[in-house]
Amino acid sequence: MSLKNEPVLLGKLVATHGIKGQLRVAVYSGEFETILSLASLMLKGPDGRMETFQVAAAAVHGKKLILSLEEYDNINQSLPLVGHEVYVARNQLPALSEGEFYWSDLLGLRVETDHGEVLGELVDIIATGSNDVYVVKDGKREYLIPALEDIVLDVNLDAGIMKVSPPEGLLDL
Repeated sequence: MSLKNEPVLLGKLVATHGIKGQLRVAVYSGEFETILSLASLMLKGPDGRMETFQVAAAAVHGKKLILSLEEYDNINQSLPLVGHEVYVARNQLPALSEGEFYWSDLLGLRVETDHGEVLGELVDIIATGSNDVYVVKDGKREYLIPALEDIVLDVNLDAGIMKVSPPEGLLDL
């Protein structure tokens, strides 16, 4: 699965901020640095159409990220953008260290135990502050897998598989 040219989902525009066209961004990774450094980004609307926008400014406001787009200087212009997903071209992202992955690359992976039992698909990631938690569903059950080195043994993006060694009791009903 080649990810080199795929845009990366960073978050979602969840509300306007004030009357000067600013937008509040829910950043999926919990880290604001990537969006703060962007000169442009892409927004994907409900119709699936992707459009590129120039970033006028981005700033952290408390625990929120506030974004201003070029040529959007009042609430009436920016309000229709609320609900759009925020993407970035992969080549705009910083390089990752060994063993680090972008959330968008992990979503959709098949999750298996180290004994070959298929647990399901990684469908969501929860940022908890201390470590992320992977939400894995198989249609009937949902598993919450802590994203810790001793539990997540291997991530193979090319094969689309994550191998985990769940601690005793984690998979019990």
